[in-house]
Amino acid sequence: MFMAPDPGLFRLRVSLRAVLGIGLAVTLCQLAGLSLAASITGGLAALLALFTVGDPTVRGQAVTTTLLPVAGLPVLTVATALHGMPMLRDAIWLAVVFAGVYARRFGPRGHALGIFAFMMFFTTQFLHAVPGQLPQLYAALALSLTASSAVRFGAWCVERRSPLPAAPSPLEGRGLARPATRQAFQATAACAFALAAGQLLSHDRWYWAVGAAWWIFVNTASRGETLVRGFRRVLGTLTGIVAGFLIAVPLHGAPAPTLALVAVSVFGIFYTAAPSYSWMMFFVTVMAGLLYGLLGVLHPGLLGLRLAETGVGALGAALAVALVLPITTHTVTDRWIERALHAVHGCTSAAARRLAGDAQADPAPRAGELEALLGRVRMALAPLVHPLNPMRERKERARAVLALLDDCAREVRGLAAVAADPDASHDARLTAACRRVETAMESLVGAVPGSAPAPHHGTPRHHPGAEQALVHLHGLERALVELATPLRGSRLAAV
Repeated sequence: MFMAPDPGLFRLRVSLRAVLGIGLAVTLCQLAGLSLAASITGGLAALLALFTVGDPTVRGQAVTTTLLPVAGLPVLTVATALHGMPMLRDAIWLAVVFAGVYARRFGPRGHALGIFAFMMFFTTQFLHAVPGQLPQLYAALALSLTASSAVRFGAWCVERRSPLPAAPSPLEGRGLARPATRQAFQATAACAFALAAGQLLSHDRWYWAVGAAWWIFVNTASRGETLVRGFRRVLGTLTGIVAGFLIAVPLHGAPAPTLALVAVSVFGIFYTAAPSYSWMMFFVTVMAGLLYGLLGVLHPGLLGLRLAETGVGALGAALAVALVLPITTHTVTDRWIERALHAVHGCTSAAARRLAGDAQADPAPRAGELEALLGRVRMALAPLVHPLNPMRERKERARAVLALLDDCAREVRGLAAVAADPDASHDARLTAACRRVETAMESLVGAVPGSAPAPHHGTPRHHPGAEQALVHLHGLERALVELATPLRGSRLAAV
């Protein structure tokens, strides 16, 4: 959690901003005379707005934030009216689950809106909200989203100085071949199981199981990723419950220390979300215990029930990914690795054209795309390199693939930096090196769009920039040739 790299202290700044934005939102709700339940709703809405909205541009983030009430308010309104109609309530929530997951096919905006809609339904169950509370809940949402937006886009716009990298577009496909569609069916089945089994455990807190099943599917794309995320969720919840016994229960809902610890938990959620899902769930569980303390219903048995409901949700997710339109790990990893290799090829070709004198060619965007794709490859391969994976050979092959792709990325970054030098000139040797890279690429993924620049027929010119570019091209060629063994020799996994 503390040793993970944080370039430019981006995670630290975003985490501190979240504490400020959510704190301001809750303060405004309290100053407006809203109830404790409404203030908690407002705080959760501000947290979701700051946590889930991830468009690569500030303008896109502002648009998505503006659309959150459009997705959330109708769900909130319907959910409050369905407490006395459990069968209809359950059916509507499962429909929200399906739509929320399916919306991920539309990228970061669909992802954020789907989560916000689901959590508005969850919040009404968490607080047992009824239609008579809707005016206060509406006011809390309006105040909180306004406050968090003022902090995010006005007082402290971190992304204006450090833009978010563009997230890779979702894996494509038609119908059931599209991962987002399959996951929508899987998540709905998992939540249906969690809903039924959770109600057998508790008629009052069954929604915890549904929430656990839902969040396990967030940011996953394969069976292996989902299983690993479920394990990490249970682990984080277990450790958070232990902390709840030691911290939240003895406080008995005392406002000042509870709110201070909630602020610490909010910081922890944002700061650990990227490097460790288990640590993030630890802080989520501690925060949930503290909020129940504020509501005056916290006791040791409640924390134990939360662990049981989380286990039910994880079991539902495991059964769903195994039985309902399964998406195997090797299917997802093969597609993400292929996209990463295409980005390597695109960056190499653009750099070679730039060095050959084409001022319009720019390898930098493709290098940035490669970095984003490598992050997705690491997520896809996480189940294979997990310490609990008993298949050592597959684990070693996965580690070799990650190491060699990291080598490719390093050489591509160096090549892009050389190409950016305006004094670098064409060297005929670059053409031969680029063609060797293209040959190595085709041996891995077949014919690749684009080609190396045409041979230079003038007087050969040598430049230090070209020498350095050749070093990077040779390193890239070596990494691609070595990648052929783990990628083509055998399947990485069939998990």
